[in-house]
Amino acid sequence: MAHSLSAKKRVRQDSKKRVINRARKSQVKTQVKHLETAIAGGDVEAAKEQFRLVAQKLDKTASSSTMHKKTAARKKSRLAKKVNAMAAKKG
Repeated sequence: MAHSLSAKKRVRQDSKKRVINRARKSQVKTQVKHLETAIAGGDVEAAKEQFRLVAQKLDKTASSSTMHKKTAARKKSRLAKKVNAMAAKKG
């Protein structure tokens, strides 16, 4: 257990931040699941729209230091590859 005032404050701040970070990561995961279902459904327009939303959410999450910028970029790249492959197969 923390003894000094600054350590106690740090514990309080960390617990608040942990809740916020978990919520943000959960939102990203939910958006990715929506994109995956759109890809599985074979709807190109819905997949592109969902990808736009996922990319936006990933960028916001990375800008707030919840997720590293390169991690977000890697996830976006992999998802874009899936969407583009699906669009090429349909088109």
